[in-house]
Amino acid sequence: MGDLTIRNLDDRVIERLKRQARANHRSLEGEVRHLLTQRVDRLVRLANFRERTRQLLSRTLDMRQTDSVVMLREDRAR
Repeated sequence: MGDLTIRNLDDRVIERLKRQARANHRSLEGEVRHLLTQRVDRLVRLANFRERTRQLLSRTLDMRQTDSVVMLREDRAR
């Protein structure tokens, strides 16, 4: 695993991170590691989702699409 150094981080940010770490029963380093990992994982999942939706769209371009609002209204009217 690699190391990361963050310089010139505002003291208020550090204090908030420390409070958050204490609340989550983690060290400051563990909290920062957790937050960075969460953020990167979220971005990867979002990129994967967007790619899957592009693929789905490319497969359904020639199909007639129905507005979901219309479908919901029809269903409620039954």
